[in-house]
Amino acid sequence: MPAKSPMAAVVAAIALLAAGCSGSSSEDTEVLPDSISIGIGEPSSLLPSNSIESAGSQVLASLFYPLVRFDTTGKPYDVAAQSIEHDKGNRVWTIRLKPGFTFSNGEPVTADNYINAWNYGAYAPNAQLASYFYKRIDGFTDLNPLDPDEDGPAEAPAPTAKKMRGLKKLNDLTFTVTLSEGFVGWESVMGYDAFYPLPKAAFSSDGVLNKNFEQAPIGNGPFKIKGTWQHDDKIVVEKVADFKGTVPKVAGITWKIYQELSAQYADLMAGNLDVETKIPIENLSSASGDLGARLGKTPSSSFSFVGFPMYLDKYKNVNVRRALSMAINREEMTDQVFLGSETAAKSFISPVVAGAKIDSCGAACEYNPAKARQMYTAANGPRDIKIAYNIDGGHKAWVDAMCNQIKASLGINCTGSPYPKLKNILDKVRAGEDVGLIRLGWTMDYPLMESYLGPLYTSDGSSNYYGYRNKAFDTLVRQGSAAKNDAQSIALWRQAEALLIRDMPVLPLRFGQNVFGYSERVTDVTMDLYQKVDIYAIDIAS
Repeated sequence: MPAKSPMAAVVAAIALLAAGCSGSSSEDTEVLPDSISIGIGEPSSLLPSNSIESAGSQVLASLFYPLVRFDTTGKPYDVAAQSIEHDKGNRVWTIRLKPGFTFSNGEPVTADNYINAWNYGAYAPNAQLASYFYKRIDGFTDLNPLDPDEDGPAEAPAPTAKKMRGLKKLNDLTFTVTLSEGFVGWESVMGYDAFYPLPKAAFSSDGVLNKNFEQAPIGNGPFKIKGTWQHDDKIVVEKVADFKGTVPKVAGITWKIYQELSAQYADLMAGNLDVETKIPIENLSSASGDLGARLGKTPSSSFSFVGFPMYLDKYKNVNVRRALSMAINREEMTDQVFLGSETAAKSFISPVVAGAKIDSCGAACEYNPAKARQMYTAANGPRDIKIAYNIDGGHKAWVDAMCNQIKASLGINCTGSPYPKLKNILDKVRAGEDVGLIRLGWTMDYPLMESYLGPLYTSDGSSNYYGYRNKAFDTLVRQGSAAKNDAQSIALWRQAEALLIRDMPVLPLRFGQNVFGYSERVTDVTMDLYQKVDIYAIDIAS
């Protein structure tokens, strides 16, 4: 390590970061006497089949009730489902729903509501971002033909069907899901947001969504939306009367939308916000004194990384990617910027998941500036690096720190490239534009290794924004899903991860924990592995 750390200037400057602007007024009052407020970023979508980020997921969790949740060991248990059974080959799954549940508009929840929602999500012309998660259902490819290979046709073929043959209604409360091949973990997958039901009121006709449904979604959960989604301001939900499931203790939630975490923290300290789910980097050192016992820390499955835009020639050489990985000191960043609140990531799967190996990445994730510079020079890596990040996520401090390390290790230029929201970055990435390295994060959708490997790295993965393609990797992930038991699945998924270590499509950075704060108005505040506030436990302080 150099005598003088390249992090020093960044760490010294963190305390000087100014509070950002909030899209939510500090003077907002709650609409109900026993309601609370929780800070979030602007959701990208409030449609279950189109939401793939944490802000939307948290709001959807208040409006919808899942088929299953997970216990402390990661095993699924029934919630909206009465029972879930499968055949010996793990291919045909029978879901029985609990009777008496309704949507917030009074419609009864039936098997049709799940079947119609999933078919809508899978149908290619609807362009739903979470359509990937239906791919195992028999008939998916008829609705959503596979994306063409790099050497294939310019456009995928048109769908030949609008409904998946693998979804069959047996009666109003029972339906079956037939997969294209067996998957022992399918029950866990159905705990993800994309598998919520939609009411008849969501559709103007068969398979056609009402134009304004997303602005005031109607769900089967414990809360209903009050009014409409007030973009960049707030989303207000109130308790559903006579809800048949677990009943929250609070009467309502105002999801207050912010553009910067520092503005959230200012509102929290001023008593204008009840829960901030992520303490800003610049406030980590003072948060304990500011909040005392109201500073919370719980385990999380979050994984922070930087993606290499492999659709650009300058990042196609694996030694360029490997050298950049070895040019950064992960431990120095987690200790000096995050003050130990996060840990260095030296693998591609969070250690909270069964089967994950903590140090699988090996030498490629170890700080070795001399070897990194030699390798980078030999590979003729680019002399100027940008790291694109979203301002509303509180990333500037660590991006600047990472750039300082890259400059010191490789002797090249590196700068952060800020965008207002992650969506602004991803829109450019989808268009094949050069935004530089891509700041990304992931939280598991269900507690399986495949929840990281599939969406992030398979050729048709829902969040494979960087364009990684490896047929051998795709095959191993699929074989792991089709294995007869958990042990066989883990063994195959570990082989798949070994290919990621060889190819380095992304640069692993950190595994996180939930570091959150709350006001004196609330009690029993906790967050789960999915970075969500437990909306059933939180209560008004007496």
